[in-house]
Amino acid sequence: MIGTFTSLWNRVFAVLGRVSMYRLALLSLAGLALVAFVVSFFQLVAPTPAELLASAALLAAVCALVDAAAQAVVRLPWRIESSLITAGILLFILRPTLEPAGLAGLALAAAVASLSKYVLAWRGRHIFNPAAAGAAVLTIVSIWLPDLGASSWWVGTPVLAAPVLILGLAVLVRTEKVRVISVFLVVAVAVGVARTATQYQQAGLQIETMDILWPVLWSSPFLFLGAFMLSEPLTMPPRRWQQFTVAALVGVLAGWPIDLGAISLGQERALLVGNLFAFAFAFSMRSAVKLTLESRAELTPTVQALTFRARRRLAFVPGQYLELDVPHRHPDARGTRREFSIASAPEDLPLLTVAFREVPGAKSQSSYKKALAQVTAGDALAVTGVWGDFILPKKPSSAVLMVAAGIGITPFVSQLRHVRLAEHDRDIVLVYVASEASELAFRDELEASGVPTIIFTRDEPQNLPRHWRWARGVRLDAAGLEQVVPDISARHVYISGPAGLIADLAPALEHARSITTDAFSGY
Repeated sequence: MIGTFTSLWNRVFAVLGRVSMYRLALLSLAGLALVAFVVSFFQLVAPTPAELLASAALLAAVCALVDAAAQAVVRLPWRIESSLITAGILLFILRPTLEPAGLAGLALAAAVASLSKYVLAWRGRHIFNPAAAGAAVLTIVSIWLPDLGASSWWVGTPVLAAPVLILGLAVLVRTEKVRVISVFLVVAVAVGVARTATQYQQAGLQIETMDILWPVLWSSPFLFLGAFMLSEPLTMPPRRWQQFTVAALVGVLAGWPIDLGAISLGQERALLVGNLFAFAFAFSMRSAVKLTLESRAELTPTVQALTFRARRRLAFVPGQYLELDVPHRHPDARGTRREFSIASAPEDLPLLTVAFREVPGAKSQSSYKKALAQVTAGDALAVTGVWGDFILPKKPSSAVLMVAAGIGITPFVSQLRHVRLAEHDRDIVLVYVASEASELAFRDELEASGVPTIIFTRDEPQNLPRHWRWARGVRLDAAGLEQVVPDISARHVYISGPAGLIADLAPALEHARSITTDAFSGY
């Protein structure tokens, strides 16, 4: 069952991975806006069609203009998708209107939201969700100027629940935040049900729990808050346990708003508190860090390695990945940022290495790949974050099986190099899958690690080290893996490679002590 679920998960991820998370979020918000516009003709949502159109146009214009001006000041490329995503979220959490004062309030919230990316930021990374910041400021200002309006979260209505769930799920699968947001949703709904039941009891009324549950779930903004706001990668802490903690905290505060005089600690304010906790968890790992390219090396006919020098401290755990921003004109659907597993060890800092696969002469290349090919020694790029839980067990005595496919070897290179440099003693077996022997990257580093290595290639590799062996005639399936690694049931298995291959291999590893995957969809 675990293997089947993992297989399905990675196949879906492989499809969604063809679109950048920013583009997918924008398309999902646009789809939700279209649904809202259609049902508004039947008066199934609070705003009218004219109010939706006018408010959407105003929010998009203000966010785009403020972002463009701010990014011109700080000399960064304008990211229209970021502007439109902020506007799209504000459209659903503020009250669309045609009243001049209300439109002024929308403009204020949009301007604050966009400015918060640059004013309320730390080393190039914004601390708060921009839309939440804009909505919170408008709500506070409305205490003295009520005609400006305030946050309304009109998206929390049964008619939009299914579209929010479907479109939001696509975003969560792409950002790999389904489990994190599920924790938030369970906590928020449970606390919301408890709060509503308490209110009924205080009023002397009796009501069944199920009669409370469904309205809280489908008529509350929890689905939208989780899928499109709490899941934002830039305001999430890097480690999964930290993300679960923040999700639970926001769930409690969103489910049971705390009164603060004239306002309450409602949805967006609850998210802002969660953002603060996320920042406090790992602010040093969430800051943007400038890298200068030191060298470019060809490891195999299709694999290149880039070695950078970090301009200031960059913390990471072996096995984690970074997001590298390569600004360029006319980016395609996947945008200007990609994730790369770090191939160097923390001991190598300030030098840092990533590797990627590039097929010479390929007809179809992403705009990102073309831009990265133009980066030369001395050029500066930015790491916009470090994330990931693809890390070895804390207990050194835990036996580990590493299964790497192609360029999926990179996180293992970081881990094995760290184990060697730190002089740790671990029981590790590596299974390395490549199309041909010439495509085995990082051979010197893997040989230096001393770990037993089983090679799966179509042709026989030459001059293998004594602790390496070629799986001659063995097919990499359940039976073949048990043949080359007979004690697999005693090992924690880590698989790194394309999502499709992970989907094929995962069912064969159900008997392992645990399975941890690191899927990627190319760049």
